Amino acid sequence: MFVSYILSKFRAYMRYRDTVRELSLLSDRELDDLGISRFQIENIAREHAVA
Repeated sequence: MFVSYILSKFRAYMRYRDTVRELSLLSDRELDDLGISRFQIENIAREHAVA
């Protein structure tokens, strides 16, 4: 049980990190097209990682 908990937390962190990286690579124009501002990237990634 403990191992599965640690693995799920690790996977969530990896999803968070990948999402931040991918969104950070977008230009301001591309982010604007998506309705996202640069300061929202970490919050959006955090929400995505938990979902």
